[in-house]
Amino acid sequence: MSETTKGQRSRRVAFLEQSQIRGMTAKCREVGGINLGQGICPLPSPPELLKAASKAVSDDKSIYSKYSGVSELREAVAAKLKRYNGLQIDADRELVTTVGSAGAFCCTLQGLFNPGDEIIVFEPYYGYHINAIKVSGCRAKTVRLRRPDWRLEPGDLEAALSENTRAVLVNTPGNPSGKVFGEDELEAIAAFCQRHDLLAVTDEIYEYMVFDGHRHRSLATFEGMRERTVTISGFSKTFAITGWRLGYAAAPPELAEPIGLVNDLFYICAPTPLQYGLAEALEVLDDGYYDQICERYRQNRDLFCEALREGGLEPMVPQGSYYVLADVSALGCEDSKQAAMKLLGTTGVASVPGSAFFDGDGGRDLVRFCVAQPRDVLEEAAQRMADGIN
Repeated sequence: MSETTKGQRSRRVAFLEQSQIRGMTAKCREVGGINLGQGICPLPSPPELLKAASKAVSDDKSIYSKYSGVSELREAVAAKLKRYNGLQIDADRELVTTVGSAGAFCCTLQGLFNPGDEIIVFEPYYGYHINAIKVSGCRAKTVRLRRPDWRLEPGDLEAALSENTRAVLVNTPGNPSGKVFGEDELEAIAAFCQRHDLLAVTDEIYEYMVFDGHRHRSLATFEGMRERTVTISGFSKTFAITGWRLGYAAAPPELAEPIGLVNDLFYICAPTPLQYGLAEALEVLDDGYYDQICERYRQNRDLFCEALREGGLEPMVPQGSYYVLADVSALGCEDSKQAAMKLLGTTGVASVPGSAFFDGDGGRDLVRFCVAQPRDVLEEAAQRMADGIN
């Protein structure tokens, strides 16, 4: 290999670096700390799910599925979308099973957008969304939500509009903020998309984790949005199967078709036996399961937020998901990276610097914790934070 080609990167990925989330995981491993940085979710998966997937493996359901997924899973997801989200979806023409929700997002970007197209993204954002947009050749235009409750001001949407704007990305409940978009905010986004003939892409992976009377609502259910929205979600968080990589994109046929074509090209199909296992689990698990996981995460949130206060840090209490942003300005550090490293060094608890979720200096006084941990692990981390960091 010549010196010219050795280690060469394409221009598409020249900007990419290891995410701060994975970087802090590595630092945590080095010191033997408690990792509240990465959303690994090392909790027990439903026995019904594990049994069904094991049976599918034993039954040798090992060949390719249809690129859009096995019919049993698509029908189960369509039933779930009708029951929980209020969306009437044609399982054959409007649903694509993907390699996780991240795979659904990448296929959506490649299937529906052109290089140079702008997609409005709300800040604080999930960094993988931003980087996937950039690698696709599109541009992310950030709109910063207003602290402390991450409120959307509709005028900020209009200010972000340009002649290249093609879509709005909505992540609710949100990572890293736990923001649950309210009815009025979603109404404003829907009106904005229709006024300017834009698509909407929603990431609803944390849809079952909503607290304190807040309600999750899918943007596609608003009048005029069904035909212009790609609804993305998955099962990694709900069933604690982050390594299974199963998600979906639901959209009108004219949008689902190109998403499916890219899904076939990039991934061929999602893991077949796991699809069969998940389909059966969706049939047998009732609402009590979803209520149980929601309550578990609410209790974890409350425990950790109280520990942060006792340790002298102010949490920005999330409305949903299983992340907590905390104000670390009291630590007197230059930036959030230094603050995260100080916390790891003094408490042995890993977080993610807020700079991973903002452009500019928006997150310089914040770090993110993930509370999706077994109770005993989280209690140990909470005690360390409550004991103080000085």
